[in-house]
Amino acid sequence: MSESFDLIVIGAGPGGYVCAIRAAQLGMKVACVEKRDTLGGTCLNVGCIPSKALLQSSEHYEEALHKFADHGIKVENVGFDLSRMMARKGEVVGANVKGVEFLFKKNKVTWLKGTGSIVKAGVVAVDGTEYQTKNIVIASGSESIPLKGVEVDEKQIVTSTGALELEKVPGHMVVIGGGVIGLELGSVYKRLGAEVTVVEFLDRLVPSMDNEVGKQFERILGKQGMKFKLKTKVTGATKSADGVELTLEPAAGGAAETLKADVVLLAIGRRPYVEALGLDKAGVALDERGRVKTDAHYATNVPGIYAIGDVIVGAMLAHKAEDEGVAVAEMLAGQKPHINYNAIPSVVYTWPEVAAVGETEEQLKARGIAYKVGKFPFTANGRARAMGDTDGFVKILSDKATDAVLGCHILGPDAGTLIAELALAMEFGASAEDVARTCHAHPSLNEAVKEAALAVDGRALHI
Repeated sequence: MSESFDLIVIGAGPGGYVCAIRAAQLGMKVACVEKRDTLGGTCLNVGCIPSKALLQSSEHYEEALHKFADHGIKVENVGFDLSRMMARKGEVVGANVKGVEFLFKKNKVTWLKGTGSIVKAGVVAVDGTEYQTKNIVIASGSESIPLKGVEVDEKQIVTSTGALELEKVPGHMVVIGGGVIGLELGSVYKRLGAEVTVVEFLDRLVPSMDNEVGKQFERILGKQGMKFKLKTKVTGATKSADGVELTLEPAAGGAAETLKADVVLLAIGRRPYVEALGLDKAGVALDERGRVKTDAHYATNVPGIYAIGDVIVGAMLAHKAEDEGVAVAEMLAGQKPHINYNAIPSVVYTWPEVAAVGETEEQLKARGIAYKVGKFPFTANGRARAMGDTDGFVKILSDKATDAVLGCHILGPDAGTLIAELALAMEFGASAEDVARTCHAHPSLNEAVKEAALAVDGRALHI
């Protein structure tokens, strides 16, 4: 038997590397298994970080084309260099993954390079070498869900991974799936000149989103030039030198039609990555959707084996995985951490951004919860006017009896940053009045949050 550890984490994505670092901070001898050449998992390498780099670059280009003139800035012959955009994206990724490697060294976390599998409780194999450990945390993340009849080659038919590496902007990109990944990457290429059509099986985009926000979001994306084919399913794809021909049918059934594209982005969701982990041999139970079954303390049915992040139930969000990684490490150290899953925010990084925390109106109605609504548009916010970004609004939902904040939904500039105030409010059990009575700097976008909180009680000041 090779070196032994207090904890071995399988997977160095946000959940895994954070779990390893926190456990090391708490005095454990820790190793983290990662088969990539770099740390950070999907998020840092081919997900959150590179996509945001391209979103930022393409937004700058969009502003130069369409917004600078309003500010009195004259720019002629505006163009873009896709290869430079891609190179910058690589630089951003490189800085982030090297940062994680530095943190491993700083905290004395051993990186076991290779493919890991569980031999049994207490034993992890990495490319044939076995390591003994007191505890194991499965943090192997997720992978893109395939679609029958649509064969991915990462050239003409791509997942998010291939979409981050395109060598030229397609004339027509068809996005299969109206979720976060598809809309963000679709936005990138729409800004750079592609025609973008989103094909979605359901009757709306991002179905988990508050319905009122979702409808307005769809209208704004439509004004930006995105096209949508909702209630439509893709039944096949034929590749040729000229592109890809998709076969579409109404979701409810009906006559088929075809749609031609230069590039197809398959983005219908992600599924837990548990292949080759040896879970069957180790006796680790999975649920009906292929997720690792865990209890409230992230423990599997096998003593000493835990799981976090995308491989277990819950939203597939990097920050959710990070918090679970910290929680597991602290539990193993004898502490009693707690995660309030209702206060975990989610963000769509288009422009305007969409952010949410807590429950939607639809969820509250389904549960029979009496609630109040406060809304405030960015058109009435001085800072948003100064920026020239007035699309969208803030919507706060509070309990009708107690005024406790139950949810918040923001469509607008920097929504992903603004939502943190409401996540904090919910974490500490604040009321809408608490938010309204907190002094907000002027002029700031955050004032729209305060005004929405005032509007819950029918006393908004600036509308």
